[in-house]
Amino acid sequence: MEEIQRESMEYDVIIVGAGPSGLSAAIKLKQMATENQSEISICIVEKGSEVGAHILSGNVIDPKALNELIPDWKEKGAPLKTEVNQDSVRYLLSESLTIPAPLMLVPTFKNHGNYIISLGNLCRWLAEYAESLEIDIFAGFPASEIIYENDRVIGVITGDMGIDSEGEKKPGYEPGVELRAKFTVLAEGCRGHLGKEIINKYKLDEGKDPQHYGIGFKEVWDLKPELHEEGLVIHTLGWPSKGTVSGSYFYHGENNQAYIGYVVPLDYENPHLSPYDEFQQWKHQSSISKYLKEGKRVSYGARALIKGGLQSRPKMNFPGGLLIGDNAGTLNFPRIKGTHTAMKSGMIAAETIFNSIQSSKVDLEEYEERFTSSWINSELYKARNWNPFLHKFGPYLGVLLAGIDQFIFRGKLPFTLRASRT
Repeated sequence: MEEIQRESMEYDVIIVGAGPSGLSAAIKLKQMATENQSEISICIVEKGSEVGAHILSGNVIDPKALNELIPDWKEKGAPLKTEVNQDSVRYLLSESLTIPAPLMLVPTFKNHGNYIISLGNLCRWLAEYAESLEIDIFAGFPASEIIYENDRVIGVITGDMGIDSEGEKKPGYEPGVELRAKFTVLAEGCRGHLGKEIINKYKLDEGKDPQHYGIGFKEVWDLKPELHEEGLVIHTLGWPSKGTVSGSYFYHGENNQAYIGYVVPLDYENPHLSPYDEFQQWKHQSSISKYLKEGKRVSYGARALIKGGLQSRPKMNFPGGLLIGDNAGTLNFPRIKGTHTAMKSGMIAAETIFNSIQSSKVDLEEYEERFTSSWINSELYKARNWNPFLHKFGPYLGVLLAGIDQFIFRGKLPFTLRASRT
């Protein structure tokens, strides 16, 4: 077989994925290098044609991590414009019947001080900020392979261009580029293919609970101005779901836009259940459809969600690199938030890598200790029993027990449930 001749580029650090975790890792690392008058070269590769192209998400963000990363983000014009001014949690009994749930019973759904955003816009803004720090971002270049040397990761290869559906070279074929680095950070998101390879190769999930997943459908709508309530956050449980703990959100953002979504756990037992059809039914529920009347859907999509929690989180360091964000499962499922935790995981990665470069270490073992001693681990620890309660006891008793865990015990029950295999 003919050996492909590839161009090669070298950096100190390569980050795969320009989402919240990857961008935060790059920015924090460059900030630390500048403060210490060090030169660290950083490259981010992103499979989307532009940063944010694959991020269709309305989002309620806790600004905690952003406050740490860029304290003056307001002055710098970060796209956090709509502060949450009203929370509503509703249990849907049927297409026409709704029961409001007191927020005191679901404290994890409180969003005081949080912002309704477009996550794609935030990532684009972070990318511009990163580029101002002289971080290289290569959009439209998916990382297709990992480069190993002596059982250590030393970089990635970007995808070949000009390959037909049969895998044959077309006219204009261009081989991918070898990007080599001291350290490689995988920030691909949920079920990233390189992350899966690394987890299997280095057995990073050994001794961990099985991972759990969901599928989320998302849409962005333009609403009629008289039906739009900027700053309103709605979460629902119940109808049309039967036998699963499906949930939904409806966020009223700026410019008369709404971000809506429906999440179905992928452990459902009914082979006839169609998550997409459930989402379409949900939009006809009277307390939801009233906002969508004469509105216009402007974009839509779906993605996998990783929701196993702390018990399912794999070891995050491996020879030559780190897993961060949803590549490792940092979503706080009971809060329905993962952006701030993903960002923090990236910032901790930056601190670990900077220390290793400065002290000429070749390993990143201290990442686990840094992660465990940070607020992200404390937050995920309080949420650790949520998913096992739902998985073991179902949509009714499970929700009740999970609610007791969060409302009465504040996530500090004296035991940790294990998640069974899906």
